[in-house]
Amino acid sequence: MITTEDLRFVVTIASHRTLSEAARTLNITAPSVTLRLQHIEKKLSLQLIKRPSRVVSLTEEGQLLLDKGLLILQELDDLQELIYERKEVVCGKLRVLAPLGFGNDYITPLLAEYKMLHPELDIELELSDNPQWSNHHKWDVIIYIGALNDSSLKMITLAPNQRFICASPDYLAKKGIPRTPQDLLVHDCIALRENNEDVTLWQFANKESEIETVRINPTLATNEGRVVKDWAIAGLGVIMRSEWDVQPLINTGDLIRLLPDYSLPDANIVALLSTPDKERSAKISGFITLLKERLAKMPWKL
Repeated sequence: MITTEDLRFVVTIASHRTLSEAARTLNITAPSVTLRLQHIEKKLSLQLIKRPSRVVSLTEEGQLLLDKGLLILQELDDLQELIYERKEVVCGKLRVLAPLGFGNDYITPLLAEYKMLHPELDIELELSDNPQWSNHHKWDVIIYIGALNDSSLKMITLAPNQRFICASPDYLAKKGIPRTPQDLLVHDCIALRENNEDVTLWQFANKESEIETVRINPTLATNEGRVVKDWAIAGLGVIMRSEWDVQPLINTGDLIRLLPDYSLPDANIVALLSTPDKERSAKISGFITLLKERLAKMPWKL
């Protein structure tokens, strides 16, 4: 008879392009993967993947086993979690998706702390500045910063977050200090490409809430936030970044905030969830509580 371990093995195989990739994930050799797969196929008296093939391609029976197996495994995980919740134990697997930079600096240590508080909890963290929204159902908690287009998810604000225009003292000594948004048109600007936003259109509001937009022509652009900061510190241009990211550098004098009389659209730090409050498990509710407690203090300002 097929076991839950067999089902989890098939799920792992199906989620990788090749058996070699699956072997690396399972931390076993490729021949061991092949032997185990053949053993499961022998128990079922059917073929699960098409052969010969360089990539994993499920047969019709293999796809059926995967689809039904995923439902069974999820129900078993939910059952175990319900049992533990009756014992007031946070357990199961917590799946979190977070932006690369913010995730490294703030989410990773909080997850480590949460794991130490709840040893029976398993944690899966993915860091990405370009999340695949079609897979949002895979994650229990999504940490997001910036304009949000998907309204089907429940949003919890964790901390306010402004956007700042900054440059290094060396750059400003050479190029001068911009006094209005239009002055940026003659400055070297650096763009960070993330979240599919129009990153070259910088929108400002003055004290009278009048909107002024500037289309920058970046001399440097990248999809990595740390690189953008390094370039700015090196005196290569003006950047627009989140307060959480540059406030520590402003505090030390490595960067100087520009155009303080103008504001940019906020990019609050939020948690996105697919379940309403009353339906959330203890593992999710507990982590959200920890996030709100720690991030509401805006530690980047300290």
